[in-house]
Amino acid sequence: MDNLSMLTDLYEFSMANGYRQALENEEGVFDVFFRKVPDKGSFVICAGLQQVVQALQNFRFDQSDIDYLRSLKLFKENFLDYLSKFQFNCQVAAIPEGTPVFPREPLLTIRGPLLQTQLFETLVLNLLNHQSLIATKARRITYAAGNRPVMEFGARRAQGPSSATYGARAAVIGGCTSTSNVLAAKEFGIPSAGTMAHAWVEAFPDELTAFEKWAEVYPDNAALLVDTYDVLKSGVPNAIKVFKQLKASGHQPVGIRIDSGDITQLARGARQMLDDAGFSDVKITASNALDEHVVMSLLNEGAPLDNFGIGENLITSASSPVLSGVYKLAAVSDGQGNLIPKIKVSASREKLTLPGLKQVYRLYHKGTKKAFADVIALKDEKLSDPLDVVKANPLATKRDQLIRDFDAVALQEPVLDGKKLKADLPDVFTIQKHGKQMLSELPSATERLTNPDEFPVYVTHRLDQMQEKLLEKQGK
Repeated sequence: MDNLSMLTDLYEFSMANGYRQALENEEGVFDVFFRKVPDKGSFVICAGLQQVVQALQNFRFDQSDIDYLRSLKLFKENFLDYLSKFQFNCQVAAIPEGTPVFPREPLLTIRGPLLQTQLFETLVLNLLNHQSLIATKARRITYAAGNRPVMEFGARRAQGPSSATYGARAAVIGGCTSTSNVLAAKEFGIPSAGTMAHAWVEAFPDELTAFEKWAEVYPDNAALLVDTYDVLKSGVPNAIKVFKQLKASGHQPVGIRIDSGDITQLARGARQMLDDAGFSDVKITASNALDEHVVMSLLNEGAPLDNFGIGENLITSASSPVLSGVYKLAAVSDGQGNLIPKIKVSASREKLTLPGLKQVYRLYHKGTKKAFADVIALKDEKLSDPLDVVKANPLATKRDQLIRDFDAVALQEPVLDGKKLKADLPDVFTIQKHGKQMLSELPSATERLTNPDEFPVYVTHRLDQMQEKLLEKQGK
């Protein structure tokens, strides 16, 4: 990854310059969390941590950066000198990629010099918000598809090369099996997928010739696009002719793809024709502006589909294109190493932040791997059984709860200590496997695409009381 230190909103530089003058020795603690789940779901699949780690390890300013910042005539020379000699000196803890997380939970925490931690806000949010959004959308789509493979096809509709490439990575974390994006396939070890476009068929005198020539070049990868002219009258019959030729020469046909029209009816007709011709093992792939709702509708209608290729609605999360993750100050030091909790007060209690250095725990029914709630606690707290807790949503009614008979597993783990890596950064399919395991531990009703059950998130009484005391101090 290129150095992204200048991917920073100006006010972060302005504040950091001010800290250099007024609070040079202060330490800060910032949390990344979100309040709203895209597409009215119940959880988000966190992704992008590996790119955050790489960006922080590479964080530096070259001479052209310093010259540009000096040209703005906003910053003191001692601040510019600090940036020119920048050394990352923070600690990062995070919830592993692929984990389903819930509103208000700190999925990443950075602790270090206040000047430094302030500079990372935009960069960290850019990376985590985007990939977590796409991973969450991919989870919804692959959930709708059941056990059928979903190929990520969205590079040409993504909002720029970076979104296409890291979006493909996130899509695999969310459950996709492959990508059409060769750069993403190369960078992240993802299987590449895709055969022909309509242009191939149109480039030849007729459809049959186009299919035959493809089969000559790719006899073991004969997946044919059958909707250039007419799926059932020409596309599938011509594909069957070529498949017979391939089979006679000892090759196994792969499948057909339908990219337009009434996919349910066309797939039914194609399946019947293929089966009658002795090609019951040939796969049918559907594409064409699909999303989780279209996929679910097709399958509910009985469409005999084996695979899906999904592009723009996945790579842009078109139906809910923003994850509004935020980066909020939770504590500062008093210059002697003691942390002072901080809170953001708003006219709406819904936007209150949780103060202090924290940990997130997933609670399981004792002796099982069946999760039933999460608890946000202060970092130095020990969870006792039974445990008095308060609902994390400040707008909830009947907020107080008593929880008994549980096992608690901490979700955040150390990731960076300075530039020293403290955790593994696994490949995308290991992350995907972890995510599937964590999803299997949640109540199945939380996974529904429509009206999912809310997964309870609580805070400890001690954390709740700390928040209330800070509110009282502000006269709220």
